[in-house]
Amino acid sequence: VQLQASGGGLVQPGGSLRLSCAASGLTLDNYPIVWLRQAPGKEREGVSCISPSGGLQIYKYYKEFAKGRFTISRDSARNTVYLQMNRLKPEDTAIYYCATPPRSDCGGTWSFGDHWGQGTLVTVSS
Repeated sequence: VQLQASGGGLVQPGGSLRLSCAASGLTLDNYPIVWLRQAPGKEREGVSCISPSGGLQIYKYYKEFAKGRFTISRDSARNTVYLQMNRLKPEDTAIYYCATPPRSDCGGTWSFGDHWGQGTLVTVSS
């Protein structure tokens, strides 16, 4: 099962984008979902992770550069996970991917687990 990231595009510095992560044949609520990104010439890095919805509380985690600017959320009815990105900077330019991480929670190193797919390109430029 692939996850499909969408919502990327060209935006000016300071602007906003909302990325979506959807899947068919997989109930995203049952999995932690990570957003990762890969900038040109750089290694892929984690951005944010949201815990599965089955627990009493949903936990959200962010890398330092994303704190205060990015928000991860779920829409169970749409089987979709979002990444709202505000106050975008040129250094946020990258291909953004969503994936299930290797673990069943948001612990450890965020990387591709069993399910992931093509990313969506975000370009922040004036």
